[in-house]
Order: sequence, then C-alpha cells, then structure tokens
Amino acid sequence: MRAGSGAPREPDARPDARPDGRPDGRRWGSPADLVILLAGAAIAVAAIAPIVTRWLGNPPDQRLVDLEVYLDGGRAVLRGAPLYDVLTQPPQLLPFTYPPFAAVLAAPLTLLSWRAAQWAWMAAMYAALLIIVAYSFRDLIRRTGRYAPIAAGALAGGAAWLVPAYDQARFGQVGLFLMALCLADCCTRSARWPRGMLVGLAIAIKLVPGVFLIYFLLTGRREAAVNAMLTAAAAWLGAFALLPHDSADYWFGALLEGGDRTGAVNGTTNQAINGIVARLTTEGPLRSGIWLVLALAMAYYGFRLARRTTLAADRLAGGDRFVGTGRVGGTDHLAAADRLAGPDAYSLLLAGVAITGLLSVLLSPVGWIHHLVWMIAVIGALVGDGRDTRRCLVAAGVWAYFLFPLPWLGTRLLGPDHSLIAVFFGRVVQDLFGAAAIAMVAVLGRWLVGRLAERAVREDPSRRAAGVGTLAP
Repeated sequence: MRAGSGAPREPDARPDARPDGRPDGRRWGSPADLVILLAGAAIAVAAIAPIVTRWLGNPPDQRLVDLEVYLDGGRAVLRGAPLYDVLTQPPQLLPFTYPPFAAVLAAPLTLLSWRAAQWAWMAAMYAALLIIVAYSFRDLIRRTGRYAPIAAGALAGGAAWLVPAYDQARFGQVGLFLMALCLADCCTRSARWPRGMLVGLAIAIKLVPGVFLIYFLLTGRREAAVNAMLTAAAAWLGAFALLPHDSADYWFGALLEGGDRTGAVNGTTNQAINGIVARLTTEGPLRSGIWLVLALAMAYYGFRLARRTTLAADRLAGGDRFVGTGRVGGTDHLAAADRLAGPDAYSLLLAGVAITGLLSVLLSPVGWIHHLVWMIAVIGALVGDGRDTRRCLVAAGVWAYFLFPLPWLGTRLLGPDHSLIAVFFGRVVQDLFGAAAIAMVAVLGRWLVGRLAERAVREDPSRRAAGVGTLAP
C-alpha cells in the first residue's frame, strides 16, 4: 500500500476469506447447515412468540389499533368515502394521518379477514425486523461463519424486546417497514435499484423519512436524493390521479392539522423535542418558539454529525475520491466504497444512517416511543464486528436501557399529591428516551468516530489523519 494513500487493506486480503464469504471455505447445503438454520429460526420464534401472543391476545378494541387505521383507510379508498373523515371504531376513534398513497397500499389488506390481516401484518413486521438486524449487525453476523443463522436469530430476538420494537407489535405500526427500506437503500453494497428509490417509497408512505433527503444532499449522494424525490413524487401524483379529492384534503388540510390529528403532543409517548418542550411549558407562542430554536439547533448539530460520520466512513473506505460524488467512474458510490471497506468503515456508514433516523424522531412534531426502533441500528453501529470490548459494553448498555419503559415510570411522580421536587424528577424520567436519542447522536458522531479514527491511525502510522470535523468537504 502506498504510504499516505488513505486506502485500507481490502477485507478479501484476510487469510481466512473465501469467495463464498464463509470463513471455513465451505458452501451452504449440508445437513448440519440445515440444522443450524432451523436452530436460528427456532431461537427467533421462541423469543418473538410471547410478544405476538401478548398483543394478538388483547381485547379486539385494543389490538393492533394502528393496523385498523390502515385498513379503514384502504376501505375508504375502495368505497369512495372521504379518507380524512374516517375514524376507527370506538373507543379509539383514530383518524387516518398518512398520505393517500399509503391508503392505496393498504387496500389489498382489506380483502383479508381482520384476524388474517393481523397475522399477516405480524409476520411481515418481523420479516422487516430480520432485514433490519441483517443490516445493523452485518459484520458481527459474518464473523460467526456457518453459525450466522443462530447469531441472526438471537439478535432478532433481542431486538424484538426493545421497547420501541415491542410497541411496534403492540400497535401494528409501519415503522419497521420504513426503517428496513431506508437501511436497505443506504447500506446495500450493490443496489439492484436506483439508489434512493426505497427511501422515496418510504417518504411516499410517511413524510418523516424525508430527513434522508437532507442526508443524501449533505453527504454528496445527489443522485440518490434525486431518485428519492422522483419516486415519492411519482407515488403522490399517482395517488392524486386516483384520489384527487383526498389528496387535496391531505396536502391542504389534514397535513396542516399536525398534532390535532396525531394525538396529544405533551403525552409521555412523544419523545420528540416538541414533546419534551410541551411537557415543560404551556401551549402558546412561547412553546412554539422554544421548540423551533431547539429543533433548529438539533438539526444543525445532528446533520453535521451524520455528515461527519459518513465522510469518515468514505475516507476510511477509500480516501477522498469518494467524498462529495454520487458516482465514481459510472460505479455506485456506496458500492465502490463498501468493496474497499472493512467493518470500521461500515460501522461509521451505519452510524451516519442511524443518526439521521434518530433525527427523524427528534425533529418531528410527534416522535412516539415506537418510532425509536432506530436504536437497533445505533446498537449495531456500536457493536461493529464485536472485536472492540468497550464498544460492545456501550452497545449492551443501550440495549439494556431500552428494555424497560422508563418514561412511563415518570408519570408515577406527577400529580397534585407529589412535591415539586418529585414532579421535577418525574418530568426528567418522562423524557429519558428522548434524552437518550439526543445522547446517541453525540456518541455515534463524536465518540465512535474518534475511537475508530484513532484505531486507524494506530494500526497504520503512515496514514494521514483525515479531517472530518467540519461541514466543508
């Protein structure tokens, strides 16, 4: 390697690497491999089955209430009813809050019985979780070789019990699907689709993943940003052609209602910055002003760190030639970088994506606890390939932290029967998940980048340290 080139040793240069990617050089297909695959599936099923049993065993009016919203939206499309006037059955009375395109996608589900739709949705949700785990723990799973199915099953089971993922199953939410689309688009080595298309599809279903447009632009993935915008626009225009009145109602009515349609902004489950501010101040211009200032500060700081981690990944993978360009010699930027990248570069790429995912929650007017499924990617970026003990300990701490519904414990300290000190600490506890999300933005963007940069210099003293601390390329 030429001194100062900035190019790390390629992963395929390792003595244990094989063309099929297995450390022992053997291919899949032996009886032992089938047993290992079944064992991995059994571990995942054993971990997830109690969650499915718990929530599908709820009373009918408390079971997968968000799925009911999607199905009622699909039924409204099929029978020509006003989409944004529809409410679910009592006692929930929930309105449809998504773009009309989402209702069009939900329409086929209405052909199933309510029970069959619940089971189909649960199965699809956990398939999406497996995709998320595969991307979030890519290098750790690879290290296990032929036992990768067992590792993936255990990781999926562990991720399913995190409170945000647990609540995704409770409500029958769409968040796991959106996260899987964004991760696949941003982290796939050689995409077989125009890069950005899956993010565009996620935006067309729900506006919140629109933060990835900013991420693409700030990190030089301009072609991906254009593809995402074109995909979302095509979906919305198609829905407008099919549902012109509902589309007008959404873009000029329901969308502007904000929290009035989505639920109480100051509720405990809203862990966005807006929710934290709403629990501390009364409604009015002061609250709106404080939220705007804090949200802008978080956006600047968060996107700056997302860009920093991604450019650090680019430099660690292949030097400055990957920075600020969408394609290199006709080759997809991310694919070219990843072919040269080791686990550290992938961890930083994943960290940049995870930071952006956390920003989608923190900057939204409402960021429910179940939206924080992005913590799975945070944990994966911290773990990497599992060789760094300190990183693994931090990741284990984050995982343990999100196993418990901490914000709800704070509500026990609220009310007129408690002292001001108790109420103060109750408010602090209420905000623990939102505070953790803010902290993880800093941990990934500063601590992880610094740790991996130091290791890169330590392992190759001839390399010039890359300056990645500013917004300038």
